[in-house]
Amino acid sequence: MRRDILESDKRYSELIENWEKTTHEYDTEKETATFQAKLKTWTDNGKTGQRPRAPRNPLTGNQRPANIYNGVLHPTIGYGIKGAIWYQGESNANRAYQYRHLFPLMIQSWRDDWGQGVFPFYYVQLANFRDMLSEPADSDWAELREAQTMTMDAIENVGQAVIIDVGEGRDIHPRDKHTVANRLARWALAKDYGVNIVHQSPAYKRMKVKGSKITLTFDHTGQGLYAFDTREPVGFSIAGKDQSFVWAQARIVDKNTIEVWSDAIDKAAAVRYAWADNPDCNIFSRDGLPATPFRTDDWPGITVDNHK
Repeated sequence: MRRDILESDKRYSELIENWEKTTHEYDTEKETATFQAKLKTWTDNGKTGQRPRAPRNPLTGNQRPANIYNGVLHPTIGYGIKGAIWYQGESNANRAYQYRHLFPLMIQSWRDDWGQGVFPFYYVQLANFRDMLSEPADSDWAELREAQTMTMDAIENVGQAVIIDVGEGRDIHPRDKHTVANRLARWALAKDYGVNIVHQSPAYKRMKVKGSKITLTFDHTGQGLYAFDTREPVGFSIAGKDQSFVWAQARIVDKNTIEVWSDAIDKAAAVRYAWADNPDCNIFSRDGLPATPFRTDDWPGITVDNHK
């Protein structure tokens, strides 16, 4: 994004101030000298152990606001385009709440810069990554996925490809590019090229609480919901008003409804699905698209106050 857009919005004041501080305090000569001293020590000791890593100047890196925009995007503005596809979000996970407005703002700024109207913008939700956990827990990656999903309602002519089943715990970039491309292509084929194809993953619509059980209704279920690999739905957790989540049992009631419960919860208040960095989850549509991770609550997450 252009730097002036960020600087003109008070919501990004902390972010800009943080980078201004880095700009004034980062000392290239000092960092280089420190590295050279460490390298000499490592060499004098017979090069045992890991070689010291050369310093990376943050002012020239991809994280600094507008660096990528100025170097990569700006030179292409003016060329005719059909639309955009986007895969990113990992570096924003610790600022997931900020991403709720930052991402739609970026999309709008691209459209403004190109001046070609509301061109389609299709993006990939973060894949599963990192270690799997034995118990329900907070997750910055889950909060970032939530922010990505919210973009569907925040701005028009966008589409989200869900790949919660494609990732790998020890590789931040899923090696199965074919499935990722297939799910992006579905959006373009359906929305821009007139192909009659199911393109959107099942998505949470509403819930109904009755005692210890919560009934969930989904949109975009196509031929119906399906539990992959096992008959029982996996990946749901449930909590009462104390906001303490436990793993839940679940059953598919019909093509767009799932019932969730736990014997440990008397009065249910909220349900989460695939709410983890690397969740174990198995709900799909029978058209082969995984259900969109979600939560029914709006309790403050772990990234709510991080804006830097």
